[in-house]
Amino acid sequence: MVKTVFVFSGQGSQYPSMGKELYENSPAAKAVFDIAEAIRPGTIKQCFEGTKEELSITINTQPCMFAVDLAAAAAVKEAGINPDYIAGFSLGEIAAVAFAGILSYEEAFKLVCRRAELMDKAATENKGAMAAILKLTTDKVEEICKKYNKAWPVNYNCPGQTVVAASEDEIDALCEDVKAEKGKAVKLAVSGAFHSPFMESASKGLAEYLDGITLSEPTIPVYANLTAKPYTLSDAKELLAKQVMNPVKWQTTVENLIAEGADTFIEVGVGKTLVGLVKKTSKEVTAVNVENKATFCLLYTSPSPRDCS
Repeated sequence: MVKTVFVFSGQGSQYPSMGKELYENSPAAKAVFDIAEAIRPGTIKQCFEGTKEELSITINTQPCMFAVDLAAAAAVKEAGINPDYIAGFSLGEIAAVAFAGILSYEEAFKLVCRRAELMDKAATENKGAMAAILKLTTDKVEEICKKYNKAWPVNYNCPGQTVVAASEDEIDALCEDVKAEKGKAVKLAVSGAFHSPFMESASKGLAEYLDGITLSEPTIPVYANLTAKPYTLSDAKELLAKQVMNPVKWQTTVENLIAEGADTFIEVGVGKTLVGLVKKTSKEVTAVNVENKATFCLLYTSPSPRDCS
């Protein structure tokens, strides 16, 4: 029996016109965009017409990515595909929480807007950088980070790929140490050291914001970045607040989902980064992405109710 997981894209894959074809071809996707637009006017225009530079600004990226992630999931559900489990990478976890009913779409979008503001402020006050480390084990990456005062592994993506965050004045030396160990370091075009202690003020701000919000029991198991285990109503606020200053345990999340019988992963949102990470973690599962009309139609072996011509 097929067990399907929706995985919601994280920040970094954004591009101009993202989500436009979903909006034009799926009433369910359009409804998600309309909710976002009512709360934050200009979101639709930013997604469809914004420049790469505009979409790379954190306070724009996060609301726009959230809208596309949730719209893609809504379109796939509208077509009759329902997940057995869901998970989201970093920002994508907020969309996953909304899709599972822990938060309403409206409350989740407001949370994302606040999250973006808090993370942008923390990044401005605590200058940091991030780099993807390839071809080294997680143990070796952790060992290298321990040599520095402010350097941490922050995204455990898949075998042979770990992202680190560090202070601006330590990142270059860290990358040189990686090369000396025969690894490869790729600095990321991000505005801060996300998922690290540099985001502590953002985490505290989110905890305060969430304190006044009522959450609901998840209707679908949602796997958390912080624990790589399913959310419960009792720990949801803590997981959402602490997520921004702690590592994303993505590889373990995928492995745990596979252990539960998941064999089909559908990345909903922007790009196919998570498809790649899932495939590098296991060659035994199917992984595809849905971000536009073409990828939506590829889900089907026969024509869907939509016009896929």
